[in-house]
Amino acid sequence: MNLKRSMINASVETAKKVIDHFGVHLPPFAYWTVDQWREAGPEYTEIRDCMLGWDVTDFGSKDFYNIGRTLFTVRNGRMNVAGYPKQYAEKWLIDPENQRAPAHFHLSKREDIICRAGGNVLVQLTKADAEGQPSHETFTTQVDGCTRRLGPGDIVRLRPGESLTIHPRTIHQFWGEEGTGWQVDGVGYTLSAEISSVCDDHNDNVFLVDYGVRFPEIEEDEPRTCFLCHEYPAALIAH
Repeated sequence: MNLKRSMINASVETAKKVIDHFGVHLPPFAYWTVDQWREAGPEYTEIRDCMLGWDVTDFGSKDFYNIGRTLFTVRNGRMNVAGYPKQYAEKWLIDPENQRAPAHFHLSKREDIICRAGGNVLVQLTKADAEGQPSHETFTTQVDGCTRRLGPGDIVRLRPGESLTIHPRTIHQFWGEEGTGWQVDGVGYTLSAEISSVCDDHNDNVFLVDYGVRFPEIEEDEPRTCFLCHEYPAALIAH
């Protein structure tokens, strides 16, 4: 099933419920209507250029409820772009039980995944070899500052408050553990966060699947209720 606008709209509304339930406050533009964005001036250029805001994708899988992601980027920089000196990024991620991104790694981004509230987050890790394929070697990472040695495909369970570092060229997937999250319409939801170096979704992601597309085409089956981070209209220039 293609990623539909109706699925995006519903996912953002569920995300707002989950975030509100856990007492997290997003910036005001998280709640802007499409009309508010169409009237926004150039003072909001950083939001547009650094792709802050809502992000819903199925990565081209056509299987959003199993291979997909809903998240909100709070802050980010731009690699080697004047005017955007931030060297860090922050995201809030909605983790329905068993939904995950396709296996992938980053060429340069280093990230901490933090289980913030709800149930547990399961993180599966494998080191990539020089050709970008899964390695058979063991490797180390840090769980709350404690160094751990892992083997290929090992899974680390993060309980609320716990975090794990994913180093560059480490293949990873993570998802909400079944039966542990806050229930919404029969699905358990966990809230996690990502603190990382600058996120460059156009150049830094390497997917281990043929369909891996960061921003897939969307089937417009109903009007959008918000703009996603890669859809913002150009700034309105006052005359």
